[in-house]
Amino acid sequence: MTGSIMQVIVLAGGFGTRLRPWTNHVAKPLLPMLDKTLLERVVEALPETLVDEVILAAGYKIDEMREHFSTVELPYKVTIVEETEPLGTGGAIANCRSHLRDETFCVMNGDLLSSVPVEEMLNFHNSQGGLATISLWEVEDPTRFGVCDIREDGKIYQFQEKPALDDAVSNMINAGCYILEPAIFERMPDGPHSMERDVYTEIASEGVLNGFGFEGHFVDAGTPPSWLEGVQICLDGGTSWIGDGVFDGAGPLSSAIGHGSTISPGADVVRSALMSDVFIGDNASVVECLIGEGAKIGAGVKLEGVVVDYGAEIPEGYSQVGGTYPES
Repeated sequence: MTGSIMQVIVLAGGFGTRLRPWTNHVAKPLLPMLDKTLLERVVEALPETLVDEVILAAGYKIDEMREHFSTVELPYKVTIVEETEPLGTGGAIANCRSHLRDETFCVMNGDLLSSVPVEEMLNFHNSQGGLATISLWEVEDPTRFGVCDIREDGKIYQFQEKPALDDAVSNMINAGCYILEPAIFERMPDGPHSMERDVYTEIASEGVLNGFGFEGHFVDAGTPPSWLEGVQICLDGGTSWIGDGVFDGAGPLSSAIGHGSTISPGADVVRSALMSDVFIGDNASVVECLIGEGAKIGAGVKLEGVVVDYGAEIPEGYSQVGGTYPES
């Protein structure tokens, strides 16, 4: 690799269906997690000195993303590459090839918030040689995942899909960050395909695939519960994050409160994420909820584990556990 600056592909080609109705209004990479977008949170794993361009492989609300990134100042260039059809992880990477320099590059899953030390991972990759290095995360129960057969030499030689506990070759799973060499494109089939199923499984037996384990945190922020887990990680031990212009008459706990929101006296907001301009009425209870921009929660409302749509108005005294409001 020339120098120490990398281009980074962020895979964000999906529609964000697991975070609907929020993603009906805003592309998932642009959803705010505290004071930054999800895309910025994903890329935070890389030191600013290590990345000069983020290539966003996306297929949904492209114009909205282009407009957003043309108006914000970031320490890296953002290039958006459109997917006109679902391409899979491998196809999405191949679709970005014309934008890449002929150098080592990084790929990150656009849902993942992790503490992977990418600079250490890059150094490990360079010392190991080979075509690719995959970040790995240790799990207690490997039976729900595909696990890697990683040896003492740091090489991955095979994968095992959802093994029985006694048969598992390891408890290390793919953690969604890759360091790749340009030569990887020669091993990728044409058309839509999966890096995990169609490329890595093919090259593993050749000793050219490395595994890099790390500790800290690893969260797939693509579902409402895991989004809230991501918020807790971003709070980093703080009680809450409060945006500008917020009237807080109650004192939320472990929550993110968007700009211009109002929390009325007696209201409880616990482990929740509120977008901007949300109103929470007197004595309402909001626990582990995602509240969309401009929503109005009436007095005495009790919500637990609910995703509330943008602009929704919930009448006084209403109660709901789980699901979305309004119900889809």
